[in-house]
Amino acid sequence: MKKCMFVLLILSLFLTGCWDRRELNELGITMAIGIDKVEDEYQITTQVVVPSEISAKTSTGRSPVTLFQAKGKTVYEALRKISKISPRKIYAGHLRMLVLGEDLAKEGVAKSLDLLSRNWELRSDFFVVVAKDMTAGELLDVTTTIENIPANKMFSTLKMSEETWAATQGFTLDELIANLISDGKQAVLTGIQVIGKQEMGSSKQNVESITPPARVKYDGLAVFKKDKLVGWLTERESRGYNDIVNKVKNSVTNISCPKEGKATIEIVHLDSKMKGKINKGKPEVDINIKVKGNVGEVECRMDLNDQETMVKLEKNTEKNMKETINLAIEKAQKQYNSDIFGFGEAIHRSNPKEWKKLKKHWDEEFPEMKANVKVDVKLEHTETEGNSFLKEVK
Repeated sequence: MKKCMFVLLILSLFLTGCWDRRELNELGITMAIGIDKVEDEYQITTQVVVPSEISAKTSTGRSPVTLFQAKGKTVYEALRKISKISPRKIYAGHLRMLVLGEDLAKEGVAKSLDLLSRNWELRSDFFVVVAKDMTAGELLDVTTTIENIPANKMFSTLKMSEETWAATQGFTLDELIANLISDGKQAVLTGIQVIGKQEMGSSKQNVESITPPARVKYDGLAVFKKDKLVGWLTERESRGYNDIVNKVKNSVTNISCPKEGKATIEIVHLDSKMKGKINKGKPEVDINIKVKGNVGEVECRMDLNDQETMVKLEKNTEKNMKETINLAIEKAQKQYNSDIFGFGEAIHRSNPKEWKKLKKHWDEEFPEMKANVKVDVKLEHTETEGNSFLKEVK
């Protein structure tokens, strides 16, 4: 018995606690971080949870989050300066959103991302977005309904939107950095803005009204060249971008009926393949997109039981999608000269030797290169009804 006790005593000398252990009541759980450039300094805004207000037992009805803000010559310095006003150490291990101000994005985002890319406390599943026509700090100062923590609302909305609407896409920090350092592809990020009365966004009234005076909304894709924001894609052009890069999971699109009126097509599956090639010494890409869809809504007179009608709807959908894709390509080539689609990567995969020559002057080649777009649509179902009851009403 004494021998066993002696062994246990010796073993206990080699046991240690967690070297980096910190109590929850010492941490400021940060759900969102905003980075802005104000003159020659970085401004950091952190959206921190108020523990007492997210508990059903101790909540007093006040805001469940609070903002801390500080400036510094570097992002790290600004973040540390928050300790001058926060009673707890800022902890970003549960970060949901990283918001970059538009002015910062125009100047360049690479330097501001260095700290976050090497921070071991951060998980890699938070989204990065650009605040459109405003600062990141202003955007994070807006209260939200349904999800009382604004960062959670922004994260969940973007997650849901990319699942059901082809114009939005969530980008993580790892994905952004991979595109920033790629030879043959430039980066894009989803834009976010406040609509309505921005000045009322932080008020209690904003969450007490059926229709909040200020709402947070995702809008378009920010186009980058290297690490600088050079412009925006419209919603339709953003749809075209996601069609090309095969990021559409489910969406709807409205098209013209064979004679008059509109029909709405639900896209239930989209598969896009891109192949680069050299044709007569010039780079080209072939983009082949296969789509499966359903007829979701009909606002015109037509017989959905007629195979010829369905073929016409398929052709109209193909035409509509091809036009949308070409709009996105034209904007990227002619206005921004930014290869956001990865045409260069496609050339590199198919012909590494040629790409080695082309990449040195890709800025001259990309705006003039030809993209051959082919869209093949198959409509499989008309939901629970055949012909629309509107035909009978009229």
